[in-house]
Amino acid sequence: MNPENARMPKELIRENVQPIKTTMKMKNVITSFILALVLSSCADKNQAPTAPPPPVLPVLAITSANTTTDNEYPASIQGTVDVEIRPQVSGNLDRIYVDEGAYVSKGQTLFKINERPFREQLNNALASLHAAEAALINANLEVDKLTPLVQNKVVSDYQLKTAKASQKIAAANIEQAKAMVGSAKINLGYTNVTAPVSGYIGRLPKKQGSLVSASDIEPLTTLSDVHEVFAYFSLSETDFINFKSKYAGNSLGDKIKKLPPVNLILADNNDYPKTGKIDMVDGQFDKTTGAITLRATFPNTNGTLRSGNTGRIRLGLNHDDAILVPQSATVEMQDKVFVFTVGKDNKVTKMPITVVGKSGTNYLIKEGVKTGDQIVLSGIDKLQDGQAIQPEKSTKVAEVTNQK
Repeated sequence: MNPENARMPKELIRENVQPIKTTMKMKNVITSFILALVLSSCADKNQAPTAPPPPVLPVLAITSANTTTDNEYPASIQGTVDVEIRPQVSGNLDRIYVDEGAYVSKGQTLFKINERPFREQLNNALASLHAAEAALINANLEVDKLTPLVQNKVVSDYQLKTAKASQKIAAANIEQAKAMVGSAKINLGYTNVTAPVSGYIGRLPKKQGSLVSASDIEPLTTLSDVHEVFAYFSLSETDFINFKSKYAGNSLGDKIKKLPPVNLILADNNDYPKTGKIDMVDGQFDKTTGAITLRATFPNTNGTLRSGNTGRIRLGLNHDDAILVPQSATVEMQDKVFVFTVGKDNKVTKMPITVVGKSGTNYLIKEGVKTGDQIVLSGIDKLQDGQAIQPEKSTKVAEVTNQK
């Protein structure tokens, strides 16, 4: 023992020992805390995660129903008569009696071409006719004079035959002159341009004083009779076959007679207040477009429609025992339409369907699903193929979905 240590007081030794004991206690506390963390981590790893419950989604059992599909086809509208008004003779346009867009009656004067040259032609033709008539009179006198002379053998028979030939020539000249007079009268009448039908006047490209001719590319105006209008639209070959198969009749003419009225949708998406009737099917398909043209006639007593209007023909087709699927229950991907069918294990399958038409907010289905299949009605945007769901059936939804 060091003599110096022997001389240290007991209080100083006690002060040096106390910090050592405190340090040991802190180390034990830290060690216990770390051990607790390790044990807690191991317990979390051994505990299995809890899976979320399957989503609750409404499900519809598909049934068949009688319905009508409405297909729309672009249509061009024309008057029952659309005629170009062209001059039949050449001359200066003296008068214009109508304005653009005016309604005119059949026979009403529209334009007046300078008639003076044609009146002079008529006068000249009349003069030629009078001269021919005088020549015939002279020829008749010659025949009357020679006839008794020949009978008395004063002159030869040859002279009488020559006189009779001249008589026939004079008579023929009269007929020719009359034809010239008639032609001159026709040309004079052509200077007064009248309306061939009642209707509405189009644009007036020619102004008063313009030189017009029958060979002009541009007409004087156009005239449209629109008390009824024709709406022309085209069906593809497939649509036309379906169209014919839906209506009874031995011939296409019989089928047309039994067709229901069709509706016209105007350019502002409003329905034309009166229905039309399909009354014509073109005789052949267009080789370029592969479509055939149909015509529907609509009454237009108020003049609402004009030639050149456009619209859409809504054509309804009846379907018996059709399978309908709400559009809201479908999803489109890469030009295909899918639904999610529900199996016996409540797992969904992404099923492609073939849509052949629309009825209200429903699709008319040809292939993909059948009567009795169950499909998910909503919430399909987050579904995955093979995912399990908890079906929620709703009879109200089914009733509304399958309404006609």
